Amino acid sequence: MNTNNFSNIKLTKSLDENIKMIKNIFNNDTTVVYRELLLGKPTSTKCTIIYIDGMVNKHTLNENVIKPILLCDISNINNNELMNILMKKVLLTGDNKQTSLVDDIINGIIYGKTMLIIDGFIEVLSINTIGWETRAISEPQSETIVRGPREGFTESMNLNLTLLRRRIINPKLKFEFMRIGKQTKTQICVCYIDGIAEETIHEELIKRLNKIDIDGILDSGYIEELIKDAQYSPFRTIINTERPDVVAGKLLEGRFAVICDGSPVVLTLPTIFIEVFQSNEDYYDNFIFSSFVRLLRWLCFFIGTSVSAIYVALVSFHQELIPTSLLISIYSARKGVPFPSIVETMIMMITFEILKEAGLRMPKYIGGAITIVGTLVLGDAAVNARLVSAPVVIITAITGIASLMLPQVLGIVEIRIIFLLLSSFIGLYGYIFGVMGIVLHMMSIRSFGIPYMSNVPSFSTEDVKDTIIRAPWWNMYLRPKLYTKNKRRMKKR
Repeated sequence: MNTNNFSNIKLTKSLDENIKMIKNIFNNDTTVVYRELLLGKPTSTKCTIIYIDGMVNKHTLNENVIKPILLCDISNINNNELMNILMKKVLLTGDNKQTSLVDDIINGIIYGKTMLIIDGFIEVLSINTIGWETRAISEPQSETIVRGPREGFTESMNLNLTLLRRRIINPKLKFEFMRIGKQTKTQICVCYIDGIAEETIHEELIKRLNKIDIDGILDSGYIEELIKDAQYSPFRTIINTERPDVVAGKLLEGRFAVICDGSPVVLTLPTIFIEVFQSNEDYYDNFIFSSFVRLLRWLCFFIGTSVSAIYVALVSFHQELIPTSLLISIYSARKGVPFPSIVETMIMMITFEILKEAGLRMPKYIGGAITIVGTLVLGDAAVNARLVSAPVVIITAITGIASLMLPQVLGIVEIRIIFLLLSSFIGLYGYIFGVMGIVLHMMSIRSFGIPYMSNVPSFSTEDVKDTIIRAPWWNMYLRPKLYTKNKRRMKKR
């Protein structure tokens, strides 16, 4: 099926010629249905409806389109008024449009609309009968929570927009649509709240989306990679989520959301570093407990990136910093191990990542079993065979589990490897140089003009309220000041 630009093709008043033209475009496509009808009474006017089987709602098509067309009385209606009468009085569907553009006709048919072509008319009626099957709303498997809404986005854009509208019942919630992809023509929606979102960020986002020139968009991940800042950085400058409540919360702070039709993952931007340590559940639980959990995430970030490197540096270069009893225990455990600390640490780290990926990709009913068997059996066998030492197994397990507490932080493994390699060459000095390099890199990143490390080095009382800890709601009466022009979100007590 050829779905390129059809601006050079024109409709005629001949029904047969128009049908022949559309059949040539949908050549050898047996899913396209052409049903010939006689328009109302008298039955002298021929017409044809065209739709794709499986893309339309059959009940809507039969009851609200075909039945009214067959039963309508057009005996006292002249040709100049026929189209308007059909749209306003006969057809029982909403969002009906009149068009003579072949591009709109073909794209409408592909998207699930029904086209009514009448003999003697150049204009065609585009009837909204979209009704393909969609996945039911369910809780996202990758973002499970204890307290909070259980709804998650699906692959249907209309359903996703409805989930957002239910949470933000405000006419200032704006949706801007565009199509990206020369072949797929995927519909994209940019969401924001007018009066809260910053106009300069909006202009930059639209500019980047308009620059995308690609054959097809099959998931929001395509868009994320094409419009993000610092494209070679391991850190996220655009957050993705499957939860409507998360997106609603971001919109209320002045951020933007990008929804891609066919994908349950929604992008939110701009993004700063502290966002990856925040969870939607932080705002549903008591602020004391939420602050404690958030502090745990910061600790897990340190453990996931640094503990392995510090262990290798201490064992290889700075033994004097280790207590004597612990040093004796470590060296007795390493007795007989043929590899240096850096090699056995790398082996165990790679093995853990393999097991983690295998557990994710395998079917659920055997994925957990494989992970448990792999970690217990392989770890114990490796220690008994003297391939690795027991402390390295413990360090690998701790760093791996700590990393799992931060699913939104990309690059933990890459940062851990960099720190490991530097520590294996010059000890703690290498680790310190690595930390300095990573911090300088993060300080240089921007997300749609917003500094990536905003609020992290700040000691302002207002800036710290929703960073390392989560202040009580009555104390967070201002929105984040960097990406919104409307600072106040609630009345101060």
